[in-house]
Amino acid sequence: MEGIRLLTTATHSRLHVLRKGPLFLDAIRFHESIFALPFAYMGMILAADGFPGWQTFAWITVAMVSARTVGMAANRIIDRKIDALNPRASARHLPSGLIKVNEMTVLTAVAFAIFIFAASQLNTLSVVLAPVAAAYLVAYPFTKRFTWAANLLLGWALAMSPSAAWIGVNGSLSLQPVLLSLAVALWAGSFDIIYHTQDREFHLQEGLNSVAVRFGVVNAFRLARSLDVLAVASLIGLGLWMELAWPYFVGCAAASGLLSYKYRMVSPTDLSRLGIAFGRINAYTSTTMFVATILAMSV
Repeated sequence: MEGIRLLTTATHSRLHVLRKGPLFLDAIRFHESIFALPFAYMGMILAADGFPGWQTFAWITVAMVSARTVGMAANRIIDRKIDALNPRASARHLPSGLIKVNEMTVLTAVAFAIFIFAASQLNTLSVVLAPVAAAYLVAYPFTKRFTWAANLLLGWALAMSPSAAWIGVNGSLSLQPVLLSLAVALWAGSFDIIYHTQDREFHLQEGLNSVAVRFGVVNAFRLARSLDVLAVASLIGLGLWMELAWPYFVGCAAASGLLSYKYRMVSPTDLSRLGIAFGRINAYTSTTMFVATILAMSV
């Protein structure tokens, strides 16, 4: 009878978690996976010199989405007390009680297991490096507690994806995907710097660190612009290095235009459209480069 009771309790718990599925997806901002996935697919296509096959594509997709889920879920758990104090973040699912910490912990563990399994379906190097990548994704949220470079370290959390996809295809790493990862790190670091300018006063109050806290909002925008310029330069350099066809460079020009437009939408004195700039411009930029890469490989 005790065994039946425990089984029934466990079953009810699983059903309870399943019913909260949409809440979990919203809590970890699942839709924002589109930010990094196109760059991961770029690494995949460049590594394979074309489409690597549906099986490889599927496992790379599962690995990337599950890895991001590990990072975002862990971030929500680690920062839940900070989020509860931040007026902008206090309505998030953990601080508001919509999702419990143990439920988010289960999500993190399940996503980690899926990530490791997906990596094991690719090649040996992928599964060996998967725990290292997961450890970084879990560790970087702590950095805001002791260094202003936390925004830049967030960039590298996303930047792993192109090199990881390259490894997923070839089972080895070369310098070309590292340059692509550098471009992603610069691009992602730039938008994270701008995104957290809105929290500067809160970070000062709570003793947290960011570029805006260390150098001020105006200088944070200047640094973000510089990072965007370097990101585009890195993308162009990659195209020249790999002798990609002209559509790729059209994509670089379009991405440059999108990033420039971002600074017409937001400024140090007007952050009112920051949400649109963050969500749309980033998605458009990564998708534009992905499409341009596909077209370049087809010419």
